[in-house]
Amino acid sequence: MSEAEHPQIYLITPPEIELSRFPDQLAQVLDIQEVACVRLALSSHDEDHLSRAADACRAITHDRDVALVLDTHFLLAERLGLDGVHLLDGSRNVRAARKELGPDAIVGSFCGNSSHDGMSAGEAGVDYVSFGPAGASNLGDGTQAELDLFDWWSQTIEIPVVAEGALDLDLVRSIAPYTDFFGIGDELWQSEDPAQTIKHFANAIATGSGT
Repeated sequence: MSEAEHPQIYLITPPEIELSRFPDQLAQVLDIQEVACVRLALSSHDEDHLSRAADACRAITHDRDVALVLDTHFLLAERLGLDGVHLLDGSRNVRAARKELGPDAIVGSFCGNSSHDGMSAGEAGVDYVSFGPAGASNLGDGTQAELDLFDWWSQTIEIPVVAEGALDLDLVRSIAPYTDFFGIGDELWQSEDPAQTIKHFANAIATGSGT
């Protein structure tokens, strides 16, 4: 994933997708808004289902020169020829994923609201860390990744950071000066018009960044 003057959009798929419909919806969104990366974040642990979903999404993303990474399953990511993996357990599996996927693959990790986990993941060799939820959420124990965390990280640590989880337009504007990417998922797919919604998020990012 490349760096830019303002944060880029890092698209996260829904946990459940219909292969008869979602690839076309993804293509529509990618054709209307440039994004840095797509994360295949399915709840399924069925290898066949994940493989078919990855194949369908890869055809869309690679035609548009967009990286596609897979949640958690780095062995499967390699076999499917994806661009990398997004880990969900801080630094725990970073070294194993990097060893398996090689130096050119994308290896990122979700670190909740813990700067310590983020730094540990960085020392282990991640390309980026993600913190969240950035907004108010009933998921997990409800603990948010506060603005101060993104502010501190942006001033102290060189590793790119993703803000994700329960985002809204006002929150995006406020975090934009302190993050490299916004992980946008349910905020988009649960809207009535994802293609229109992603334009609203892109405009909020630009406004918050002063660009």
